Amino acid sequence: MKLKLHATPEEVMRAVETMQEFARTQGVPEKMIYGLALALEECGSNIVNHALQRDAQKMFQVAAERKDDTFVIELRDAGPPFDPTAAAERKPSVDDDDVPGGWGIQLVRRYTDEISYAREGDENVLRLSKKILPEAVAK
Repeated sequence: MKLKLHATPEEVMRAVETMQEFARTQGVPEKMIYGLALALEECGSNIVNHALQRDAQKMFQVAAERKDDTFVIELRDAGPPFDPTAAAERKPSVDDDDVPGGWGIQLVRRYTDEISYAREGDENVLRLSKKILPEAVAK
């Protein structure tokens, strides 16, 4: 599955829906699809809102594939270099109401097994991977 999308919230949701449909055809369990959809929506929204500044003339790409027992989502954008994997792990505290943002990467980490970032030419490349365990498929 490969999509080239405009930098709008509607296109992020189109990517999420398309990925969900594709994952179902690949035998990914619904519980995993739910988590992957949340992770994709978070990453796509950050690209649209921060990297591409909601400029609908700018484009980003989303691809998904199943490689044996792993489902991989790849996002590409030509925004400024930004490595979300460098964000420190946050722990909830009583002061969280005063600190905006920073929780998205925690959500992505929760629903994926591996997150990798690379800068390839003038593009940010973020890969999200989730193992599809045989016992999960059977349930």
